[in-house]
Amino acid sequence: MLIGISPLVSPELLAALHRMGHGDEIVFADAHFPGHSLGPPVLRADGLPIAALLEGVMPLLALDQYVERPLAMMSAVEGDQLEPAVEARYLAAVRKSHPNALAPERIDRFAFYERAKSAFAVVMTGELAKYGNILVKKGVTPVA
Repeated sequence: MLIGISPLVSPELLAALHRMGHGDEIVFADAHFPGHSLGPPVLRADGLPIAALLEGVMPLLALDQYVERPLAMMSAVEGDQLEPAVEARYLAAVRKSHPNALAPERIDRFAFYERAKSAFAVVMTGELAKYGNILVKKGVTPVA
């Protein structure tokens, strides 16, 4: 164990976060996401809800300050509805470390998949919420 790092953040996830560069994206994917078929490396976080994982990750990661919205989630497919509580949980978790973070941009399901293909990694979680996937774009670590 390391001091100050959530026990939910696995060694593999910690290594991926460290290796990511400015502008790289990581997907925190729900249990239904087709992560293994998209191409990027897949990390497993089975059984973990995304909000809890975001709480553990966000203190370790700068959000990209050069884009308007460094967070992105899927829009609902025609005929479906989003559950607002999902985004609210994720944003609350992010804002514990990044209080000024804007709500995620919403993008089409297939545009989300396309973006996920070029992600640094996909973290497959135990999240069961419909449209529960979120892309996070890493920023530059601030100089103290």
